[in-house]
Amino acid sequence: MKKILLFVCILWALTVQAHKEFELFSPDGKLQTEIKVGEYISYSISREGYRILNDSPLSMTLTNGIVWGENPRLVSTKRNSVNAMVASPFYRRSEIRDNYNSLILNFKNGWGLEFRAYDTGIVYRFVHRENKVLDIVSENVSYCFSSDFEANVPYVVPRVQRHNLDCQFYNSFENTYTTDRLSHLDKERLMFLPLVVEAENGIKVCLTESDLEDFPGLYLSAVEGEEYTLKGVHAPYPKNSIQGGHKMLQMLVQERESYIARVKGKRTFPWRMAIVTARDEQLADNDLTYLLASPSRLDDISWIKPGKVAWEWWSDRNIDGVNYVTGVNNETYKEYIDFAAKYGMEYVILDEGWAVNLKADLMQVVDSIDLKELVDYASDKNVGIILWAGYYAFERDMENICRFYSDLGVKGFKVDFMDRDDQEMVEFNYRAAAMCAKYHLVLDLHGMYKPSGMNRTYPNILNFEGVHGLENMKWSPDSVDQVKYDVMVPFIRQVAGPLDYTQGAMRNAAKGCYFPCYSEPMSQGTRCRQLALYVVFESPLNMLCDTPSNYVREKESVDFISGIPTVWDETRVLDAKMGEYIVTARRKGDTWYIGGITDWQERDIELDFSFLKGKICQGLLYEDGINAHRIGRDFHLKLIHVDKNTRLTVHLAPGGGFAIRMR
Repeated sequence: MKKILLFVCILWALTVQAHKEFELFSPDGKLQTEIKVGEYISYSISREGYRILNDSPLSMTLTNGIVWGENPRLVSTKRNSVNAMVASPFYRRSEIRDNYNSLILNFKNGWGLEFRAYDTGIVYRFVHRENKVLDIVSENVSYCFSSDFEANVPYVVPRVQRHNLDCQFYNSFENTYTTDRLSHLDKERLMFLPLVVEAENGIKVCLTESDLEDFPGLYLSAVEGEEYTLKGVHAPYPKNSIQGGHKMLQMLVQERESYIARVKGKRTFPWRMAIVTARDEQLADNDLTYLLASPSRLDDISWIKPGKVAWEWWSDRNIDGVNYVTGVNNETYKEYIDFAAKYGMEYVILDEGWAVNLKADLMQVVDSIDLKELVDYASDKNVGIILWAGYYAFERDMENICRFYSDLGVKGFKVDFMDRDDQEMVEFNYRAAAMCAKYHLVLDLHGMYKPSGMNRTYPNILNFEGVHGLENMKWSPDSVDQVKYDVMVPFIRQVAGPLDYTQGAMRNAAKGCYFPCYSEPMSQGTRCRQLALYVVFESPLNMLCDTPSNYVREKESVDFISGIPTVWDETRVLDAKMGEYIVTARRKGDTWYIGGITDWQERDIELDFSFLKGKICQGLLYEDGINAHRIGRDFHLKLIHVDKNTRLTVHLAPGGGFAIRMR
């Protein structure tokens, strides 16, 4: 009997050891995660007692058959609280508060999990503590929502059949949002991040990732038989690739390995983020992606110069009233340089066309361009030149290219057409950032997946695409609702980081007037909307997409655009409702800029200036004109005087906006 009793006691002790539960609360006590460690590991999320995420399993499977998270043996735990300020150069504010409670779980066999609870999010990541090479077969990332909530998701736009998963790994990460119930999401199409799920009581959950280094990017997929669940998918590691794609500037994966990543030694893995907010303003002004990224690896950032860019590709290099044929030639680019110099802009981009076509060789410049002459001409006018580069042309000769063009006086590269986020491509982006930094070159990652904090780790990366930007208005049919997309972006894509949207159109189409035009493109919505986007959207390297000829005819508009900063000391989202409207205020020094945009619903917005301090401010208001609902370019200017007690009502036309500059 004693032996039986002893056996029962041992079994009970083992059961207690094997099943443990932990609670972790945000600093304000409103957000909670419960972590359960038993036969597998799961976590849930609640806000003020309201369950958002049910028990969601997590694990990582290795090629040797070991599964981190399956029958785990917990060996130690550690709790911590942090409340500190983090410097954030080239960002929406000059410093950020990093305030969270954390729980670290260490398991047998050299791995662990770290959870953090912020006031606006629950995040976790895997940790590897041993110096071993590991092949990762898969990572189980699951979001098991408690109800059939509404989701706002960007599906991949596959090049071929949608049911072919491998084809979906090759995409530009550009699409508008589909809104549907979790149970109705397309189970054959991958969704890229970020995406937002709307729970009850105004609660929204933005799913994304941060500190994505040397690991493939995360997609999510709806699950057959688990109607309220989204599960993670990763592209396997490329086994062999061939040159091809856009003008032979890409590497097309022909075969993939049986694992998603090969990792070496001690490391942390990407943060899995569930940003949870009760107000839309909080979601549109969230810093978690930046905070969770690895700190800067650059000791000296004094040479990094954000700013505005005169861009020639969108307007098809059209300049009127000149005595030469515009195109890829020195005369055209000098016109752009003169324009940039006149309005104090920092850069001109030479986009696709300056290098010999189909060669994937950035050392071969077309005969119509004298690049040294252009760089010197621009330098004399205090304007920097940035060069466009196709991915493979840059990758195949990276250091030689960076060294040569840095010595020539070029200030940076816009690298394009990566169109993948497997481990190989993620590694390329980090390597490109480090190489550009070595030669004091800024970097704009176009043709790129969403940001994941790289701009903190390598501050010379000033911008990312991964957005359905204005370039799409050169060819998209009128069925594409870019106006609706614009009022979704600040709450979804922009939560991940800055975006290369390329606003600034001077041809503005009111509702029903838009049509695609490649050589003389237009925007959807009003002129004031385009001005407001320079405040609402974040781009440390910010384009002026239209032609100098159109800008010089619109002095009031170009005065506002050319004078606006691209990085900020302070940002406040004053009023917002996802998919409907947003009003954002940003400060640089003693100057405030306020921008607001709406969907196709005209509306009156009351501005509350209580955030102002000190004396009365004088400002200039750009407001939709009385006929802006018919003529998109119609606007008027108004001189205003406001203080912290002022309430000002501004009218926005359908697809409209407003912008204010004030001191």
